[in-house]
Amino acid sequence: MKLIIQIPCFNEAQSLPGTIALLPRQIDGVDEVQILVIDDGSVDGTAEVARQSGADFVYSLPHHTGLAGAFAAGLDESLKLGADIIVNTDADNQYFAGDIPDLVRPILNGEAEMVIGDRGVATLEYFAPIKRRLQTIGSRVVSRVAGVDVPDATSGFRALTRETALRTLVLSNYSYTLETIIQAGSRKTSVAHVPVKTNPPERPSRLMRGISEYIINSSVTILRSFTLYRPLRVFFLVGLIIFLVGFVLAVRYLIFALQGDGAGHVQSVIIAAVLLIIGFQTWLIGLVADLISFNRKILEEILYRVKKILN
Repeated sequence: MKLIIQIPCFNEAQSLPGTIALLPRQIDGVDEVQILVIDDGSVDGTAEVARQSGADFVYSLPHHTGLAGAFAAGLDESLKLGADIIVNTDADNQYFAGDIPDLVRPILNGEAEMVIGDRGVATLEYFAPIKRRLQTIGSRVVSRVAGVDVPDATSGFRALTRETALRTLVLSNYSYTLETIIQAGSRKTSVAHVPVKTNPPERPSRLMRGISEYIINSSVTILRSFTLYRPLRVFFLVGLIIFLVGFVLAVRYLIFALQGDGAGHVQSVIIAAVLLIIGFQTWLIGLVADLISFNRKILEEILYRVKKILN
């Protein structure tokens, strides 16, 4: 049983040595623990510092791709290195390395295929009140959308089985955290969460530069992921809302017409007809999108089998 701890990095030469030094090298139930650093186009010598600090492997990307790209590249490289379990952590030592054995225990016990570290975002002292509130609300939304209970959806401290990593496909350019949870829910992947501790931040977050940016990017990611994996439900709900508005306007006109006042409300008929047509067309689009999603599932299955053969 091989466990690989992957660390996506971008210009983390200063914080990386301390992070690597605290990572466990022995875990009960695991035969071998190795450390993989993904250098995401750093220009401060992160790759060399990683080697000097004890990383077993360093994989350097040709240019900066962002956190989501580095995470996905790390999964692919970990699979090539023969990982049975992959743990993802941050280079800035945000997550308490001593909790890694607890993080992988549900996988070792056969209780989960993906485990997410719960930082207890609602009570983190170094999070601003509005950030705590947004993180809590966002996690509830993602849990509802994905159909899994995840109290800390934005936590990057997580463990995956080899099979789950093979099936994980990251398409977002922003972050992998929300998308992979929704993806796991759509595939009925068993997801668990365990409480983890955190260390005080050493620097401001590079991913979230402001509250407005966080809200916009997270909302777009949730909507895009949900539409991608459950298109029929999305288009049906949208079409239903439009259709019901048109239906109400049509009923309103009929009431006026029965009262002998229909001539003054012809605009209601026109708007109602347009909305009813749009609602019906939205349902048709949903059916087409659902058929496309089946084709996507076939392609994902082919990609999974190819990756399994190559790794």
